[in-house]
Amino acid sequence: MKISYSKQDRYVYTGLRFFSLVVVCLLIAIIFQLFKASKLAFDEFGLSFVLSDFWNPVEDEFGALAFIYGTVITSLLSLLLAGPVSIFVAIFINEFLPKKLASILGVFVELIAAIPSIVFGLWGLYYLAPFVKNYISPFLKKYLGFIPLFQGTSFGIGILTASLILAIMIIPTITSVCREVFRSIPNLRKEAALGLGATKYEMVKLAIINPSFSGIMGALVLGLGRALGETMAVAMVIGNNPVISTSLFSSGATMASVMANEYAEADSELHLSALCYIGLLLFVVTFIVNLFARTIVWNNSRKSRS
Repeated sequence: MKISYSKQDRYVYTGLRFFSLVVVCLLIAIIFQLFKASKLAFDEFGLSFVLSDFWNPVEDEFGALAFIYGTVITSLLSLLLAGPVSIFVAIFINEFLPKKLASILGVFVELIAAIPSIVFGLWGLYYLAPFVKNYISPFLKKYLGFIPLFQGTSFGIGILTASLILAIMIIPTITSVCREVFRSIPNLRKEAALGLGATKYEMVKLAIINPSFSGIMGALVLGLGRALGETMAVAMVIGNNPVISTSLFSSGATMASVMANEYAEADSELHLSALCYIGLLLFVVTFIVNLFARTIVWNNSRKSRS
């Protein structure tokens, strides 16, 4: 059957294709510019730049491993903290609260996402960091001090504090997406589970969580994407010391924070190129994380069809 298109349909179709190509071209232009800006550092250090953790702008010696480590560890830890909380909050708001109260609480959760990152940074610096130093760190040392992650001296500023800040910042993003995913579940599915004798917990598990796996993964990836690229809040509380340590109490640095701290003060072309090289690596890390999450979603969709 041949479908005929009106003139307006062709205009809309052409416009959609044009804007889609614009997005693709912008992405290609960004990648090209990153490659161009980081060429000097790539020619100087090659792939050893990724494996070196030495960073000394005075002597033009640069390595990104410490920043990659800081970015990955803070982002994954924040996702580990924020993921379950966000999913539980979304379920609680959607399934357990009255509609009026749920809408009010939902607005408050989403308002957290509107808070500027610099405000989170100031709050983390003047309130969260002392709280971590005086209460959280002693508690973790007392009960989990035998684990290398919770050993060493805590000054409040460090990887743990940065991870907590990131967790708070990505909770609204994950919660909002999960709420929309859970709302898309037909009420008939929930009523059928309850009608067959399922408890409220079993209904949530079977009729909401299991069918929403792909959507939950998408929400987690969005939250992780923000955590990977967050700059100012992390730069204010992580300590900005490019070292690799097994302790969460030690200071560190991320790829985004070093670019924010040093780009304006870079006094040599090699220094600027090294920072752009780190920006390119941040793009690669983000791409790999999204590809990994997309692979999980594809595998789950394939299993559900079979």
